[in-house]
Amino acid sequence: MARLKIAYIGGGSTRGAGTMASFVEQGENFSGSEIVLIDLDAERLELIRGLAERMAAAKGLDLTVSATTDRRAGLDGCDAILTSYRPGGFEARVLDERIPLTHGVIGQETQGPGGFFMALRSIHVMQQILDDVAVACPDARIFNYTNPVNIVAQAVTDHSDVPFVSLCEGPIIYAEEAALAAGLDPQQLDVQSVGLNHASWSVRHRYDGQDLLPLLAEASERDDLKPQTRRMLRLASVMGALPSEYFQYYYFEDEVLGELQAKPRTRAEDILSWVPGYWDHYVEQARSDAPVLDPDRSRGGIHELELAIDCMDAVYNDRGETLPVNVPNQGSVPGFPDTLVVETLGHCDAAGVRPLPMPGLPAHLRGLVEALGEYQQAAADAAWSGDARDAVRALAAHPLVRSLDLAERLYAELANAHREHLPARLVPA
Repeated sequence: MARLKIAYIGGGSTRGAGTMASFVEQGENFSGSEIVLIDLDAERLELIRGLAERMAAAKGLDLTVSATTDRRAGLDGCDAILTSYRPGGFEARVLDERIPLTHGVIGQETQGPGGFFMALRSIHVMQQILDDVAVACPDARIFNYTNPVNIVAQAVTDHSDVPFVSLCEGPIIYAEEAALAAGLDPQQLDVQSVGLNHASWSVRHRYDGQDLLPLLAEASERDDLKPQTRRMLRLASVMGALPSEYFQYYYFEDEVLGELQAKPRTRAEDILSWVPGYWDHYVEQARSDAPVLDPDRSRGGIHELELAIDCMDAVYNDRGETLPVNVPNQGSVPGFPDTLVVETLGHCDAAGVRPLPMPGLPAHLRGLVEALGEYQQAAADAAWSGDARDAVRALAAHPLVRSLDLAERLYAELANAHREHLPARLVPA
């Protein structure tokens, strides 16, 4: 098994405990390795480090866990880097969700204006990480979970030679959730999806050897479904493919906007109210000789970012596995530019991550994905080297905005709200 030095940027976050539980779950695949937790809060870093150390010891694993707030020092000599950070914390996410709603636009972490400003902040930090990588570990690979993963990957792969893959469990989770809603066994699924992250459609959808879609269409008629589930099943039934759940923001825009505006709190405000309970649970378990995370008291559940760890294992231990990945297309999905970062299937082995040839999307599905792909490229370009005018143009290109006046108002308010986390070139005068 590969003995690695792995940096985890964002290792002191609320997801840190669950991510380290994922590393421990696969600990035998990384025997003798060191994981360096890197983040801004020394106290929380030390808590996650101690908790992870106890989890590893309880399983008898040969894993070393260290922690530092000095990113460049932590990256020194690393083989692999896991990036999962949130510039501005959940407080910034509240702004991403709340401000668009006041303008009559869906507020969401990865979609629309909120996703755009998350991209600007995330890419600003990623540029600094890449500067550190060039000095501290120029041969390292980056496995990214920082949102929006597609725009972050687009910016990096357009401008850097560092091996970079973005990952998201969405293509796996969406199919499993639809199957469960229809009373089906997720273990019997055979689903493959292509498109963009949070904007992909299935191009293969089988269940126990038969077509999955008629089974979902039948389930979509039930009156006991949650609104989001009903929208997912209806989309699958009408459009003839299993959608990413994020398509609800486009195909049911008015309905979703009304629901979000009617709620007293945004999703980020809900999470902020739960955060103290997460940390209380981590403190409690860090005192145990055999820590066990409670999925109801841990951010995201007990095993976080496991697809990234699967991908690391496949690459560094030469497994030759096929996984959902976000990488430059290079002919994988017909009809999309080779340089556009797409969500597709990739072959992962010692040579790296290579996208596999996949079926294309039919015309009635491809149009919206193409529009989101053009926005993705414009957003990545603006974030990497553009100015405020470039950013307004990119925001106006988003299908949830579609208005220059609206784009200018949204940009002015959000850029001023986030100015401490943006490069000066993107802050309006």
